[in-house]
Amino acid sequence: MAGGLSAYVFNERFWFPANVTWADLRSTEDVRYPQIEDVKYVAMLAIALVIIRLCLERLIFSPIGVAMGIRVTSGYKPVSNLILEKAFLSVTRNPDHKRLEGLGKQLDWSVRRVERWFRRRRNQERPSPLKKFTENSWRCAFYTFVFLYGIYYHPQEDWFWSSQICWLNFPYHPLTTPLFNYYLLEWSFYISLLLSLFTDVRRKDFVANVIHHIATVLLISFSYICNFTRIGSLVMVIHDISDIFLEGAKVANYAGFVIFAHILFVCFGVVFFLTRVLLFPYWILSSIIIDSHMLIGAYPSKYFFTALLCTLYALHLYWFSIILSMVYTGLTNGKLENDSRSDVAEDTDLESSEDGKSAKKNGAKTNSTHGNSVANHH
Repeated sequence: MAGGLSAYVFNERFWFPANVTWADLRSTEDVRYPQIEDVKYVAMLAIALVIIRLCLERLIFSPIGVAMGIRVTSGYKPVSNLILEKAFLSVTRNPDHKRLEGLGKQLDWSVRRVERWFRRRRNQERPSPLKKFTENSWRCAFYTFVFLYGIYYHPQEDWFWSSQICWLNFPYHPLTTPLFNYYLLEWSFYISLLLSLFTDVRRKDFVANVIHHIATVLLISFSYICNFTRIGSLVMVIHDISDIFLEGAKVANYAGFVIFAHILFVCFGVVFFLTRVLLFPYWILSSIIIDSHMLIGAYPSKYFFTALLCTLYALHLYWFSIILSMVYTGLTNGKLENDSRSDVAEDTDLESSEDGKSAKKNGAKTNSTHGNSVANHH
């Protein structure tokens, strides 16, 4: 049973062009090819990246954020109240008006005061600005490092300048040490993102992010196994550069450099359009659809990769439509509003029952919300 399943999963007619077998791509002392057992290195590095991330966030990014005055908490802490706490944990976290009235009568509180308590209590479970700052700082640092490594290495290869060379003599392309290191870094990083996806700041496009990460891991995994490493590495170079500007914009905004954050966000939108909307189909999709068909023909796994790449491009168009929506809103309203990909979080309640400065504080909250729109985009 197991042997039959293995033969089906690793069927050479699915993975390779005609007359190519797994034995043909076994590494020797002189030539190294991608091997399935290399996955163990990916798993180890993915775990290492998670540990490195935790260390950097706690020992470097978090102290920097605190020194810059970034809030450690998610908002005002509500006063201790056992009745409301019990209702919050066991009944509902967002009570309707009727339940608010009942709790108010029980405590001799106004409905507004009870509502404020629940809002502040919900905000306590939201990710704090400092958490968002450290998370985005890690991603910005990694994207910058891996892009610089990639842009240093790739121009040294002739296939970087002509994508047709990616298919000449395929699949007998030796896996060089720089290309192996680049693939290992990217592959491990996206697996580490999947491992931390449910503990990171949750966005409204959570499902789209899951699809994106899974499609990316599948693309990297299968392209490595089939030795699509040349065209695969070009895909990763295209993607990394725009992410630097996006994560940098978030970091700058949380640090209080709102104008610089907006400049970075504009750069992100331009780079995203040039690389993922224009260059990706022109350079990558056209090469795998047209060039590879002419040079190596058609076989099942190539169709599968093409479908994954098209799924990725569809996500690019979806996210770019959101960027355009933000730009349109900014042009019509004169400011950037929170976009539909923002964090799933409520506005921090800046009202205070102890003083009469509620209106003034709410005005400050509104201005802060406008400034946070870039940081919320992901």
